Amino acid sequence: MENETITAKSKYIRQSPYKLRLVLNLIRGLPVSEALDILKFTKRKASDEITKVIQSAMANAENNFGLNSNDLYISKAIADEGPTLKRFRPRARGRAGRINKRTSHLIIELASTGE
Repeated sequence: MENETITAKSKYIRQSPYKLRLVLNLIRGLPVSEALDILKFTKRKASDEITKVIQSAMANAENNFGLNSNDLYISKAIADEGPTLKRFRPRARGRAGRINKRTSHLIIELASTGE
């Protein structure tokens, strides 16, 4: 079980990757318990989605690999771009303006400190 990485993913999140990355930068490399405390007090929609994925990764570590959640830290946190939903709004003089509703794919990897 040397350097075991545990992964959890969430796809098609209805928020732009840029907004997710702002929150991911706060928690990357931290122990899981500290990261969850930071996310609890972060006033952004992205913090709720990220919390769910971290808790899923912790459950994977405990149930599938038998690891203790106190020994885990966030080794990798990535927000990739998903498909963009294209919508149109009426504009002046019979024109239409395109509105891009961006989606994201979130990947969280946890690793054990090996203690």
